Amino acid sequence: MAIILIVEDDRLLNEGIAYALGREHYDVVSAFSSEEGLDAFRSHEVHLIILDINLPDRSGIELCKDIRQLSTVPILFLTAKDTEQDMVVGFESGADDYMAKPFSMAVLSQRLKAILRRARGEDAPQLFSYRDITIHYDKMKVYKHHQEIKLTSTEFKLLTILSRNHKMVLTRQMILEKLWDWDGIFVDENTLSVNIKRLRNKIEDDPKHNVYIKTVFGIGYTWGSEA
Repeated sequence: MAIILIVEDDRLLNEGIAYALGREHYDVVSAFSSEEGLDAFRSHEVHLIILDINLPDRSGIELCKDIRQLSTVPILFLTAKDTEQDMVVGFESGADDYMAKPFSMAVLSQRLKAILRRARGEDAPQLFSYRDITIHYDKMKVYKHHQEIKLTSTEFKLLTILSRNHKMVLTRQMILEKLWDWDGIFVDENTLSVNIKRLRNKIEDDPKHNVYIKTVFGIGYTWGSEA
């Protein structure tokens, strides 16, 4: 069963959520500050995080950004605020979903189930299009200008990871971990660099001006550009 980390400084609310999720057979880890939350995340194999924005030591937004440097684990924000701007800031920091207090535990439960299904790929679309490229994930085929591009297995996995996370900046370590999780085959830093280069040569019109696989210097890569 999934392990859910709750980072919420309101002890009664934290314990109430933990109790309700425990009854649904989730394993729950509770933290009551940003520092405790980060320590708990590093100490457990967490599958989803419920994160309060207003924490006593620092903002949950900042904690979310820190976690996003380490992992793509799904994050659902809890907050007393529900303005459009608050939602935008939350999503820009890497949140997957957002709930304003007070909320129904039944609704929260359904949100968590939906997020976990997406994280496992159960609700993931099998077709993705961007600019002149179309990816058929289920058929493991890629087309550019309606012409099929032949990719190796590793190149296709890399393309899938980047395109399915097209709203995120992925660190090299995150990509390596996802490649490892895919089929348990070890991929090192050099192999990743080689495959990024090969993939760019196959899908970019001009490898010197990348519009599909963008480098975020000092961090990693992201998919897409409006340039």
